[in-house]
Amino acid sequence: MSADLVIRGGTVVDGTGAPAYRADVAVRDGRIVEIGEGLSGTRVLEADGHVVSPGFIDIHTHYDAQVFWDPALTPSSWHGVTSVIAGNCGFTIAPCRPEHRELIGRTLQHVEDMDLETLKAGIPWDFETFPEYLDSVARHGTVLNFGAYIGHTALRLYVMGDDGYEREATEDELQRMAAVVREALLAGAVGFASTSAPTHNGDGGRPVPSRIADIHEMEALVRPLGELGKGVGAFTPGDRVKHPEIYELQPRIGRPFTWTALLTRRGSTFAQDMAAYTKEQQAAGARVYPQVTCRPLTFQMNLRDPFTFNTNAMWAALMDRPIEERLAAYQDPEWRRSAQHEMENARMFRPNWDTMRIEEARDPSLNGRTVGELAAERGVSALDVMIEVSIAEDFAPRFRDTIANDDPEVITDLLQQDGLVLGLSDAGAHVGQLCDACLPTDLLGNWVREREVLSMERAVHKLTGEPAAMYGFEGRGVIAEGAFADIAVFDPDTVAPGPVRRVQDFPADGSRLVADAPSGMRHVVVNGTPIRVDGTPDPDAVASKPGTVLRET
Repeated sequence: MSADLVIRGGTVVDGTGAPAYRADVAVRDGRIVEIGEGLSGTRVLEADGHVVSPGFIDIHTHYDAQVFWDPALTPSSWHGVTSVIAGNCGFTIAPCRPEHRELIGRTLQHVEDMDLETLKAGIPWDFETFPEYLDSVARHGTVLNFGAYIGHTALRLYVMGDDGYEREATEDELQRMAAVVREALLAGAVGFASTSAPTHNGDGGRPVPSRIADIHEMEALVRPLGELGKGVGAFTPGDRVKHPEIYELQPRIGRPFTWTALLTRRGSTFAQDMAAYTKEQQAAGARVYPQVTCRPLTFQMNLRDPFTFNTNAMWAALMDRPIEERLAAYQDPEWRRSAQHEMENARMFRPNWDTMRIEEARDPSLNGRTVGELAAERGVSALDVMIEVSIAEDFAPRFRDTIANDDPEVITDLLQQDGLVLGLSDAGAHVGQLCDACLPTDLLGNWVREREVLSMERAVHKLTGEPAAMYGFEGRGVIAEGAFADIAVFDPDTVAPGPVRRVQDFPADGSRLVADAPSGMRHVVVNGTPIRVDGTPDPDAVASKPGTVLRET
C-alpha cells in the first residue's frame, strides 16, 4: 500500500541518541510505516541537506487557556514543537467552579502575566472538572498534541473554596483533594503540579494557594500517582516545600518527579551545588529530574505590572490596586527610597541597574540605554529614572533585565549532565514580557552548531526521546516504524530562533512577544499532517487540527 507522505533524502536523527543516518521516512494513517531508501508516496516533502527528527516535546508550558483561542499553540509550533505539557507550577484553569473563574483569572494575571480581559474573552468555560476540561480541549481541537497536569492552586480552590488562599487543609480536605487528583489521572492528566516558590504571588499580592501547603499535603496529593502507577509529579520548591524534601518523597511514591528550575546565577553556586546533589541522589535511586534551559531568563517589564519586582513586599502590596494608588506610591519620594532599598537587598532577583536596558520608549533616544547610565547622567536614583520615564510615557517603556541563567559556562555543564531535562520555555506565560518558546531552535543553533556543547544526536534526544520516556508517551519522541508521525525537518546549518517582536493578536486586543520568523525550520508534521511546509505554516493543515489530547492512561 502506498504511503500518504514521504519525507525524502534527509538525515534521520531518531531521538534515541543513536548515530544519524540518511533515509526516507514514509507515513500512512498518522504513523511511520517505513524507513529506508527510494520510498514513494502520494505526497513528498524534500529534506535533502536537512535533519529529520521526531517533533520536539515541550514539557514546561502554560497553554492551558491559549489552546482555546490559538490551537496552533504559537509560537511553539513554528519552532518544531509537536507536543506540549501545560498546567506547570500548578496554575491550571481546571478544576474550577463558576464562582472562582474570576479568581483563577486574577491569579494567572499576576503569576503568569496573562491579560485578564484576554482570559475572559478566550476561555469558553464549558467545563468545571478536570476530566471535563480535557474533553473540552479535545472537542475544540488542537493543532499540536496537548497534555496537562492537574494543578494544585486550582485544586485547593475547588475543594476548599476561598479558604484555599488562606489556611492549611484539614485531613478531610486532603482526602477530597486526593480523590480529585485520582479522578484527573484516570481521565488522562499527565500528573500533578505545584509550586512553593516565593516568586508566585497571586490575587491581591497574596501567596498562591499551593504556597500554603507543606510536604505532608504534597505527599497526600501525589500518592494517587503511585497507587495508579501513572503520572509525573512537577514542583517548584520554595519556602514550605524544599528541594531535599522532593528527593526524599519521590522513592515513597515511585513515579518520576521533575522540578523547576535549575538556573545559573552569577556569584552563586546554587546551580552547581544542586546539580551535584541531584547526581548523588539519582545514583542512590531517586528519579528526580530538574529542568534546565539554554535561554537566559530575561524579562521586558513595565511599571504598570513589574513582575520581577513583585516578590518584594512593597511592590506586592500594589498588586490589584487601582492605577491611581500605584501612581501615588511612585510619586512619593519616601516610598521610592524604601522600595529601592528593599529591591537592592532582596533575597531573589536583585536588579542590575548597569545592565537593565530601556526598550519600546516613545522617545527613541532612551531605547537601548541602561537605567544605571541614565540615573548617573540625571543625578538621581535608578528607581527614580524608571518611574520618571514610565510616568512621562504612560507606562509604555519596558525595562529589559536578565535575572538568571546568565552564566554560559555553567549552562554548558548543566546541558551536558545526564539526568537533567530541558524545560522552562514557559510558553504561553509572561507573553508580554518574554518569549522562550523558541528554546528548541536556540538549542540547535546556538548550543549545537555555534558552541558545539552538544552533539546533534544528544540535543535531539533531549528534545524528544528523553521527555517522551519520562512521561510514558509511547510511540512519540522517536523516528521508528510504528511510531506516531510527529516530525521536525530542519537545516542544521541555519536553524535559529530568529528575532522577537511584539504583536497584538490575542482576544480583547491582547499583546504578546513572539518569535515568528525562525530560520531553518522547514517542515513540521503532527500525526502525519504537515502543518509547516517549506518554512511556512499550511493554513488548511492548521485548520484541520491534527493534534490529540495526550491522556496518560
